[in-house]
Amino acid sequence: MDKSKFIELKSGVQEIIDFIASKNAKDANNKLVDISEELDEMLDHAEEDEDLREISKYQVLLNQLQQRIVMLDGQI
Repeated sequence: MDKSKFIELKSGVQEIIDFIASKNAKDANNKLVDISEELDEMLDHAEEDEDLREISKYQVLLNQLQQRIVMLDGQI
């Protein structure tokens, strides 16, 4: 799989983290949805075990970020 896809994912995840840090739950959630869809697309086309492991790491991270967003949304 093209490594630039993982670089784009990393950048997108950083944007989510930045939105959470600035207490912007709406934009964080919107970006999380976009990244999740992109990750699902990558999963559909992944063939190598290394790619599947990397995708799995991002799925876990996105789940953790989603929990943070829910907590943040509850505080606002």
